Amino acid sequence: MLHRYFLQLSYNGTRYHGWQVQPNAVSVQETIEKALSTLLREPVSVVGAGRTDTGVHASYFILHFDLQKPVAAGYDLVYKLNSYLPNDIAVQKCWPVSGEAHARFSATSRTYHYFITTEKDPFSNETAYRYTLPLDVDKMNEAAQMLFNYEDFTSFSRLHTDVKTNNCKIYRAEWKREGARLVFVVKADRFLRNMVRAIVGTLLEVGKGKLSVAEFCAIIERQDRGAAGASAPAHGLFLVDIEYPEAIIHSKM
Repeated sequence: MLHRYFLQLSYNGTRYHGWQVQPNAVSVQETIEKALSTLLREPVSVVGAGRTDTGVHASYFILHFDLQKPVAAGYDLVYKLNSYLPNDIAVQKCWPVSGEAHARFSATSRTYHYFITTEKDPFSNETAYRYTLPLDVDKMNEAAQMLFNYEDFTSFSRLHTDVKTNNCKIYRAEWKREGARLVFVVKADRFLRNMVRAIVGTLLEVGKGKLSVAEFCAIIERQDRGAAGASAPAHGLFLVDIEYPEAIIHSKM
């Protein structure tokens, strides 16, 4: 019988080639698998809630892993992992779940934030996209509201992926001002590869006055990645929340 655990963590993705294991490149997944395998003294493979791209961050991330033997009573795995892992990966919680609980497929929604700084800030070079020219944020919000009218987001998806559908249900999409920062908040049942950065890049074209709201809608309706704007830089993007059924969350230690 295998014993399944959920692990909550956060990471700065600056020096990693994304979440997923890559040949000849350092990934977050590989780093965590090595740490778990070393500490628990058995080969451990982990499954993440999603696949963040190179340079993308996560302030909230969930993975699951299976063990042949349960974690020994009194063994503080969270403390051990935080002592072993590099400073840009932190573990917050670990708890046992049923064998049916899945970090990716059991998730009911995910929320991303994209950060833009409107002034030069030496402390956000790795965590926010600096854009200091004027933007019409009201128009950007007007266009963002149009996302609720659609389900097929092929125009904002990376080409040649292995997904079976480009349909997503968006629950929230808005720009907020936080001092010298603009934050795009977007929540959906699922996201396509590169989707948030492509949406942000296209909304910035609206904010610059290069696209109207009607033209933004026409881009979505064309279902053509080539019609949308360039993707916003990776370093401004954070995965900030993942929701699961109450039964999974309430099983936390």
